Amino acid sequence: MDFNYSEEQQMLADSVRRFVQQDYDFDSRRKIVESEDCFSSQHWQTFAELGWLMVPFTEADGGLGGTAVDLLPVMEEFGRGMVVEPFLPCAVLAGGLLAECGSEAQKAELLPALIDGKLQLAFAFTEPLGRFNLADIDCRAHRDGDHYQLDGHKSVVLNGGAAEQLIVAARTNGDRCDRDGISLFLVDAGAVSRHSYKNVDGHGAADIRLDNVHVPAAARLGEEGAALAAIEKCIDRATLAVCAEAVGAMDSALEKTLEYARTRKQFGRPIGSFQALQHRMADMFIECEQARSILLMAATQLDANGGVAPRAVSAAKSRIGRAARHLGQEAVQLHGGIGVTDELDVAHLFKRLTAVQYLFGSTDFHTARFARCQ
Repeated sequence: MDFNYSEEQQMLADSVRRFVQQDYDFDSRRKIVESEDCFSSQHWQTFAELGWLMVPFTEADGGLGGTAVDLLPVMEEFGRGMVVEPFLPCAVLAGGLLAECGSEAQKAELLPALIDGKLQLAFAFTEPLGRFNLADIDCRAHRDGDHYQLDGHKSVVLNGGAAEQLIVAARTNGDRCDRDGISLFLVDAGAVSRHSYKNVDGHGAADIRLDNVHVPAAARLGEEGAALAAIEKCIDRATLAVCAEAVGAMDSALEKTLEYARTRKQFGRPIGSFQALQHRMADMFIECEQARSILLMAATQLDANGGVAPRAVSAAKSRIGRAARHLGQEAVQLHGGIGVTDELDVAHLFKRLTAVQYLFGSTDFHTARFARCQ
């Protein structure tokens, strides 16, 4: 079996790598992170022009293929460059839900605008007490004639501050944590109350309150009360994407640590010549290779099973979560005191790798999920 990327996938990875090298240096990224939207609208248009926003979607939806393996080279290169533009929350997560659950009319209206870089989306699903249980939703949607009234509180909505349209998960019937009774709604961002902020890794998010928000029945995505399966499918896909980003970030952290070890001298010798440090860097390399292997395994299983492979996804997230923690900590420690300064890119890689461990389920959560899945 050939585990190498196809020619098209490699060309895609090369185009992202060139963009990062030419237009996304560390100082430029810091300026973008400090901006109000926490991303560059100019770069977002570049993503659209180069066709990267088409990658998560099938050809039927106007995309380039839409497989999980297609996402890997893009997300790995984004991880190497610590790209903060909302490709994951907008195109992969919210866009994936729209493609999965939306009617032909909804997709025809919104997907072309998203792919052209003219529309920002966000998926509002997490709640303050929800932890990682996707069925733990207390936000309510009450049917009132040909409208729904939405009331509730969503937290840590990725890209929630910049999104023009929100996909909101709300309960149309049942009790909190019931698997049945969850529906999805398209909500104009101007109709909600938003508190935007920047996460520790520089990515933008928002807390969102829905108080007596009315949306037409036509704004519902898919069948009423039956959205959880689609949510789980799209979250697993996003989980795999963020794992690929982590692999790219780990590769970058390893490369920068090796370069530092070759140039930093102590006792008149490069610290990379010390055997104890060589062993630690060898362990870092092994962690990177094992992470890449399990990532590809999960992606191929996800594609082979119609996008449903929870055991494989949890195996990858659990293993890569542990590797991300190890790589991040080792990179900082081998750089010494400078490794935690804001002026060094390794410190920012460490922050992103730390955040990745808890996105879409922590390492412990996915270890337990892996044990439950058969």
